[in-house]
Amino acid sequence: MKKLSLKWRITLMIVLLIGLTSVTMVLLLSSSGVRYMDSIGELLQDQMISGKSAFFDPEELSKGQYVTIVISGAQKDFCYTNWIICIVVTVLSGIIAYFVSDYALKPLRTFTSQTEKVEVNNLGDIKLDEDVMPEFQQLSFSFNAMLERLNNAFAAQKQFTGNAAHELRTPLALMQAQVELFAAEHKEVDQETATFLALLAEQTERLTFMTKTLLEMSNLGQVERKDKIELGEMVEEIFTDLIGQAEKKEITLEHEGCGMMVGSDTLIYRLLFNLIENAIKYNKVGGKVKVSIEENGEEILVKVKDTGVGIPKEAQKSIFQPFFRIDKSRSRQYGGAGLGLSLVWEIATLHGGSVWVESSSENGSLIVAKLMKR
Repeated sequence: MKKLSLKWRITLMIVLLIGLTSVTMVLLLSSSGVRYMDSIGELLQDQMISGKSAFFDPEELSKGQYVTIVISGAQKDFCYTNWIICIVVTVLSGIIAYFVSDYALKPLRTFTSQTEKVEVNNLGDIKLDEDVMPEFQQLSFSFNAMLERLNNAFAAQKQFTGNAAHELRTPLALMQAQVELFAAEHKEVDQETATFLALLAEQTERLTFMTKTLLEMSNLGQVERKDKIELGEMVEEIFTDLIGQAEKKEITLEHEGCGMMVGSDTLIYRLLFNLIENAIKYNKVGGKVKVSIEENGEEILVKVKDTGVGIPKEAQKSIFQPFFRIDKSRSRQYGGAGLGLSLVWEIATLHGGSVWVESSSENGSLIVAKLMKR
């Protein structure tokens, strides 16, 4: 019953109600009809001269003669007819109820279609129609109020993140400069101090990169998206930028397909760069990274396939969340702050698309980014 749609539930309830009503009426009518026929039969038997039915020609009747006609099986036919009428009425009521419930649930379908359009990046733009029937009006009011609260909460969160990243950027840059200066002035130090300075420089650089990424994420909505972008050429450009990393692990880079879209050249470059860099970073030595670009109507699909260790099924949705890491020890080994794929998701969403893990196994993963052409 739980798997049935609301439309079918309403239809079945109406059919059940009408069916029970019809059965009750048939039983009452049959009972009263049979008793009535029995009383007529008894009266006719008292008046009949012979107990047998007779065939006659009405023209041969003389004036003043009376004829009694007894129909054999009248009671049975009466009950049978009533049951047929009951079934027909129930079936017809079910058909009518199905279409009536479909019309009655139209506002709910409209409500559902509007809520499906709600995304993180358009909370301030979506508003449900409040000029509806009273039963759905309060629901629309409440939902719109909830969207407004969520939008305000996300805006406050982004503002806080941007402010925090902005405030941290200057002291981190100063700290990084001091560490580099100290290392340059004190080249002849013991091994322990050298190791400490290298670790301090690495962590300072990591914090600087994290701050820069957080600042970028907080300002994504302010970036203009009017550039004409040829994705195939951009992928080749990124291959050139990452060829050093790929050669260190003897990874082959392949690309096929092309596509033209309108968006932010800077952001789309960052999206593709992060996906390809991730595929190289977590790939096996001697592996391969293949980037395919496919056009599908108004959409463009960018597929990045690697031959790495794969992504566990339970983590395939979580990897696009900020600061999420599959394996902390592996993250320390390769660096990063768990923001690269989160930024990819933000940029894809900002361009009317999405990103997901299409498939993953011990032989590699396939990540797909969907982008709208305009």
